[in-house]
Amino acid sequence: MASPETPVDVRSAAAEQAHDLAVARKDIIRIATAGSVDDGKSTLIGRLLFDSKAVFEDQYAAIERASRGDYVDLALLTDGLRAEREQGITIDVAYRYFSTPRRTFILADTPGHVQYTRNMVTGASTADLAIVLVDARKGMVEQSRRHAFLASLLRVPHLVVAVNKMDLVDWSEDVFERIRDEFTAFATKLEVTDVTVVPISALLGDNVVTRSTNMPWYQGTSLLHHLEHVHVASDRNLVDTRFPVQYVIRPQSDAFHDYRGYAGRVAGGVLRPGDEVQVLPSGLTTTIAGIDGPDGPVDAAFPPMSVTVRLSDDLDVSRGDMICRPANAPQVTQDLDAFVCWMTDQPLQPRQRLAIKHTTRSVRAMVKDVQYRLDVNTLHREQDAGRLGLNDIGRVTLRTTQPLFVDDYHRSRETGRFILIDESTNATVGAGMLTPPRR
Repeated sequence: MASPETPVDVRSAAAEQAHDLAVARKDIIRIATAGSVDDGKSTLIGRLLFDSKAVFEDQYAAIERASRGDYVDLALLTDGLRAEREQGITIDVAYRYFSTPRRTFILADTPGHVQYTRNMVTGASTADLAIVLVDARKGMVEQSRRHAFLASLLRVPHLVVAVNKMDLVDWSEDVFERIRDEFTAFATKLEVTDVTVVPISALLGDNVVTRSTNMPWYQGTSLLHHLEHVHVASDRNLVDTRFPVQYVIRPQSDAFHDYRGYAGRVAGGVLRPGDEVQVLPSGLTTTIAGIDGPDGPVDAAFPPMSVTVRLSDDLDVSRGDMICRPANAPQVTQDLDAFVCWMTDQPLQPRQRLAIKHTTRSVRAMVKDVQYRLDVNTLHREQDAGRLGLNDIGRVTLRTTQPLFVDDYHRSRETGRFILIDESTNATVGAGMLTPPRR
């Protein structure tokens, strides 16, 4: 064993293995910000990055030079587009990464403006937690409600309401409690199970990384402490085994002459060697002969691991097929009932033909009906809408040319969602979340 004075070779195999173990044991949490324009989303992410020492000196110097006010504009860490800096708003989704000793964070800074609702949906669709910012001076505004509803519609498991700019209301406890009570009352209409409300000042850093001395009446934790300790492991679906096949690995080399494996990312459940499985759409059953990870065989695979599954029998399996359990299979259907967020200027209307991509399977589809458009501000259903325009969300029925293997979105976010593609331009024009059919 090396003495404390012995230098450690960071390039050694032991050091690399220690690094891999440290990364593997650390939770990864995806976070999306939401809220109205000028509520401070980009500034909050900049503050998190800066106070957690995730900003390099040259980066800080660059934004210091680019800042136009009397202070360093930390929002410039995420707002990189020229139009964003000129207007002082977020337009596109910006992703930033940072780590603490406890967790690794993937932050999605989403736009607050109503015309970029589709970008917010994109950023929040894979989030484990959403932070809805509320300006303490304005309270709950229309866009705050809109984004809170979208977070619940996208089944984001955890919601944090950050009441920002508390320094501009003299750190008032009454203002904070009024906003907290107002949001709590609104949240009763939504399917939100975990809501936490934190008073902060993103500009000054109060209650962002460390507890604020300006708000002694607040007895909760800082925002970063909550993000580090919120429990997300149980949010994964470990019951419904779903493995969409992405690629067939057949090396045909001397070292792997008879090797045939099916690569993909586990969308749900747990896979182990020896388990009986079923392959869709053929319906044939077999057992798992082995599971290979990037570093060799593994004893079990679970979300979101990317692995290669080897089967005991030589079945015809190709990209787009689904490996599941015989007694717990997804629904095989050509009729889809879903909430669709429409993302392009050309409206969605009945009889329209589109391509649909669900997990690793791509088929063609036709819009059978637009049942209603949803007013995300009032939650009112506009039954006579007939079509969906840019940024609209509505309930739509589609018919596909080939069966898909689906679950309801509330059961599985992985197999319960899809995207719609315009075949003429290959552009993504819609995002869908499958719902139980109306009775």
